Parts: sequence; structure tokens; C-alpha cells
Amino acid sequence: MSGLFVTFEGIDGCGKSTQVALVKKKLEEYGIACAVTREPGGSPIGERIREILLATESSAMCNACEVLLYLAARAQHVHETIAPALARGSVVLCDRFMEATLAYQGFGRGIALESLASINGFATDGTMPDLTFVFDIDIDTAFTRLHRSGKEPDRLESSGREFFEKVRNGYLTLAAQSPRGITVLDGTKSPDSLCTAAWERIEKEMRAGA
Repeated sequence: MSGLFVTFEGIDGCGKSTQVALVKKKLEEYGIACAVTREPGGSPIGERIREILLATESSAMCNACEVLLYLAARAQHVHETIAPALARGSVVLCDRFMEATLAYQGFGRGIALESLASINGFATDGTMPDLTFVFDIDIDTAFTRLHRSGKEPDRLESSGREFFEKVRNGYLTLAAQSPRGITVLDGTKSPDSLCTAAWERIEKEMRAGA
């Protein structure tokens, strides 16, 4: 039995990581095997690349270097973590995946979407999410949440308002145009109501694949 690959997307501060944790709890309550992972990262090699990508000391990084590092981490992530978990029949919950590259490096950095899609296909060997959720929030709310967290902003989080406006619009554009369908949820709603909405969609997909 093959597993189910679910990705959680949105700009920084949208609450996607909270939703990953809540959906994981739901799956465990039903005794369903699941694996939780994240990008960049998801493997020992990927986590080392993550440190380079997000370090404020990496401020001189050019866009091409950024893209290739993200996709290098993803290639190892799929090979070492995602593909084996799916082969075991697990539900994989991933905090960001391919839409993040298209939104951040495509719409945010201005790199051609066709080029990004091609490199992504090579890195993932065609591995695609079965379900993708985008948690949409306005930039002011996102920045307020990040400030309240007390965490020093990393290199990406320091990119500025205009950049994040582009990324948010990118996510919404991708959701509107995706042939496989992307579920957009209002990230300003309560965590419990968002979890309920995501869980209902995941349950429907699991029943369809049973």
C-alpha cells in the first residue's frame, strides 16, 4: 500500500507548522502511521544545508546559489526520508515542498517558473504531493506573529515586505492555476478550525485511496 503525501505551505508566520503538529496528533489518535518532516531539511544532509540557507551570515548568497541549495536539500530529502516513508504506507506531513520554491524563488526572486519546475522534477524524480494546503494570511499579521515569537529573523525572514507580498501573491496564483488542486485556508482562523478543515480533506483522500 502506498502512503499519502501532504504538504503545508504559506508565508512565514502563517501557522502551517502548528497545523502539521495538530494533524499529526489526529493521525496518531486513529492509529495511522505518519512521518513529519520539513524543508529545507528533512535529512541530516538537508539540515546542514538548511543552516547555510537561513543563516544571516549568508546574506551575500546569490539567487542561483539559493535555488540550487534548496533543490539539493530536497533531492536528499525525497531519497532518504519521503520516498521510503511513502513506500511503507505512511502519511507524510511535510512543512513546505515544491510550491515553496515556486512562490519564494519564482514569484519572490523572479526566477522563471519553467526553470524551477524542471530542476524540481530532476531533484524529486517526479515525486509530487497528493494534497497541498496553503495557509493564507496578510503581511501585517505575519510580521506581527513573527515579532511576537521573539525569534531573531533568519535570512529569508529578513527579506522585507515587498518580497513577502510577492510570495503571498505567488501562493495564491499557484493555487488558482494548479491542475491538481491546492486547498487555500484562511490562516487567521483558529488553529482548531483550520485543523478540522484540513483533516476533513485528508480523511476524504484516504477514503478514496482505500
